[in-house]
Amino acid sequence: MNDKIIQINNLSKRYRIGLKEELHDSLIGKISSIVLAPFNNFRKVQKLSKFEGKDSGEDIIWALKEISLDIKQGEIVGIIGRNGAGKSTLLKILSRIVEPTGGTAIIKGRVASLLEIGTGFHKELSGRENIYLNGTILGMKKDEITDKFEEIVQFSEIGKFIDTPVKRYSSGMYVRLAFAVSAHLNPEILIVDEVLSVGDAAFQKKCIGKMSETAKSGRTVLFVSHNMHTIQDLCNRTILLEDGKIALDGTTSDVIRHYLQPEMIKTGESDLSNNFRSRKSPGKLRAKAIRILDKEDKICSTYEINDSLTIELDISNVRNNGFAVSFLIFNQQGALVYQVRSQDGNIVTQNLGSIVTVRMTIPKLNIIQGRYSIDVWLGNHLDLLEDHVESTISFEVINKGHSKVPLRSIIHETGKWKIVNK
Repeated sequence: MNDKIIQINNLSKRYRIGLKEELHDSLIGKISSIVLAPFNNFRKVQKLSKFEGKDSGEDIIWALKEISLDIKQGEIVGIIGRNGAGKSTLLKILSRIVEPTGGTAIIKGRVASLLEIGTGFHKELSGRENIYLNGTILGMKKDEITDKFEEIVQFSEIGKFIDTPVKRYSSGMYVRLAFAVSAHLNPEILIVDEVLSVGDAAFQKKCIGKMSETAKSGRTVLFVSHNMHTIQDLCNRTILLEDGKIALDGTTSDVIRHYLQPEMIKTGESDLSNNFRSRKSPGKLRAKAIRILDKEDKICSTYEINDSLTIELDISNVRNNGFAVSFLIFNQQGALVYQVRSQDGNIVTQNLGSIVTVRMTIPKLNIIQGRYSIDVWLGNHLDLLEDHVESTISFEVINKGHSKVPLRSIIHETGKWKIVNK
């Protein structure tokens, strides 16, 4: 099983980002902009689709820059990096969803991809119909798909909804079925992006077990995740992407150690508004700044075990129909140790101003000494992702009193929540 199943040579992808709107401070200027709007829109579309040989500029982003690598049959390869590093673009090219600007990717075998929610399924079709549609796209015969059908339904745990149009599925149901289809229709290559974070912990564990089983059967898995603990458990080889380039390719433990080292530097407070563009978040809701405070409401980066810790998050572009916030706390090994969700805090997020500050207090930090970082997840009123910021800030926990902390996996804290209008 040493055959190269994916060969990537000097792969690059270039995008042109949106153009700035013209602002007019006179009535004549506004009227002329309305009259000329159809012509200006046509010109903008042309400009977005034609690069005219330009390789750089404020409106051009290189998502990938001359990436070269080989992946062997049977490997489970982790792909990590900050938001905007090029991970999803690479997977979309390998999934034949987008074309590269330059370079080549030679892929031997059928590819099944589980990327962002919404890809791969036809929303008007039922779960059953989408299973057969995806199997057909992979080149399978109807009786081959039928042989796998019950196994897919059982794995996805959505049996009674299998004949319901997938547009009525929750995000969790959608991901369950999408993964089950991708993993059970016998592709030679399985590509999985961060979408598994939508599912519950038990289902995530089942998916990881299935991916491991897939690799043992000689198939190849490419896995993108921000959960370093999962990457460590699943992958022997990991690739770190930075600014569209391969920063490191090696054993998972070495790559994760290199990746996490600089992430533990930012302390106390952090301005998150300077990397809006690179985050490539799907929604308009934005995390602007974050602070961590002690029990006296002072900015602090060092806490003792059982101390109170408050996280303050400034959010912009808030809409009247509400939002959801999650704070994810990771240790130095990249393992998730704390998860705090606003949905569990019984707070009202509707009918607020466009800019708000969310305060969440953990009364007792019940974790061992060490250094920790905080990820921020923002969702809309339907619990769909709007913004995600990794390693926004870090803090240290010390143990002066030699307190004993029970060994647990993930702590699901309710927290004390408060929202302040700006």
